[in-house]
Amino acid sequence: MVSQSDFQVSFDFFDGKPIIVTPQQAQLSSDAGLLPIRQFDEQIGLTVQFAAALHDPREQEAIRHSFTEMVRMRVYGILADYADQNDHDVLRYDPVFKLVVGRSPNDGELASQPTLSRFENAIRVASLGRLQGVLVDQFIASFSTPPRHLTFDIDVFDDPTHGQQQLTFFHGYDDQYQYLPRVITCKENDLVVMVCLLFGTAPPTLGIEDDVTYLVERLRAVWPDVQISLRGDGGFAVPKTYTLCEGLRVDYTLGLGMNAVLKRRSEEILQEALRKYQETGQPQRLFTAFWYQAESRPQARWTIIKAEAHAQGTNRRAVVTNRPGAEVLPQATYDEYTERGESENRNKELKVGLQADRLSDHRYMANLFRLYLHTTAANLLVRRRRAVADPPPPASPSDLPTEALAGKDRRDYFNHRRENDPLGEGHPCTWRTRLIKVAAEIVVRTRRIVVRLASSWPYLDHYRRVAEAVLALRFAAAPGTG
Repeated sequence: MVSQSDFQVSFDFFDGKPIIVTPQQAQLSSDAGLLPIRQFDEQIGLTVQFAAALHDPREQEAIRHSFTEMVRMRVYGILADYADQNDHDVLRYDPVFKLVVGRSPNDGELASQPTLSRFENAIRVASLGRLQGVLVDQFIASFSTPPRHLTFDIDVFDDPTHGQQQLTFFHGYDDQYQYLPRVITCKENDLVVMVCLLFGTAPPTLGIEDDVTYLVERLRAVWPDVQISLRGDGGFAVPKTYTLCEGLRVDYTLGLGMNAVLKRRSEEILQEALRKYQETGQPQRLFTAFWYQAESRPQARWTIIKAEAHAQGTNRRAVVTNRPGAEVLPQATYDEYTERGESENRNKELKVGLQADRLSDHRYMANLFRLYLHTTAANLLVRRRRAVADPPPPASPSDLPTEALAGKDRRDYFNHRRENDPLGEGHPCTWRTRLIKVAAEIVVRTRRIVVRLASSWPYLDHYRRVAEAVLALRFAAAPGTG
């Protein structure tokens, strides 16, 4: 326990009585909301499985801090907004962090920053390969029944670097030195299924054959009849991706950059949309579709173009696809593609909310390992969020199911859900505000450990609901099926 010097400060802004602030010698923490998340982790076995994938080269009899402890320190630190190793020089004394790694608050301190740095830099290629398998294993275990259809969104985001990190390069468009993480997320359950750390100026499709092939083969080994779809932006709309998906029997819908030929072939519907908008004053969306083959491409593929006219002007977007039914229902195919915007929220949660843009180790392998740590924190939060979600029924005049809502009805529903189901819809910052960041006193007794929360805490009911939901799952499902 950190022992700070005694002090006392007095504030006089309150009329009548001074406000005295002084420290007290007690086991206190500001992160007691990690405890129900740790209980959920125990049930799905995420951090245990993660740590088991790592090769520990140390002499076992000399180990003071296990890999499992250090994985949990880093994963739970990321969840609680402590993204850097340096944060743990103080957190190593925190009673809640001792509990979540499996130690008593009265035990010795946890791993220091230098120990964590050595840990991250000790990870080798074979361990990283096994971690790829852990993500897929946990993804498979997250389904209680075999899915019939899975849709994966593939995307990259910029990760600015500072200093002399290996394989960081200057990207002219982003005007920065950076890494380029590539992420594959699942539409059906929001989990990150695969991650890859590309060098800063790499094409988004670098190594995509290995990643997608591995994912598809692993899933079909468990669910032979599952239908798999892939969505991505224009950076993935290249022959390599088309050929890969077609060879694996994977449906794809990929954004396609507009060029002179596509503009010429869609000019008629753009003018029609503009004419209708001028006549009615209502936004217009029209579609056309045709087989299109660029001069440099070996064959033609089905291409859909949307033309819009509204108060902000005109807009055209194109996608290339092999999805069944796209020739009959081009608008439905395009609208389904635009739902990949939700996957960008998962990337935002990973990059910004859970600070995966803080890959500050020197070695590339250590930074890839850090990306796995941040991804594990994201997946733990996503699975916990889905387990406690209590969405309200859609308030739609047509009584359509949520999946069928569109336009204003869809926006209104999700606004209503955010108000009534803040944790089921909440981003990491919401979870921190309403659950994780809660002060508590931890009292170690002979037969139990008591965690005392303030009864006046405004989100105490959230804590109770999450804890009860976790405990209800304890006997409802086997470990790994959360």
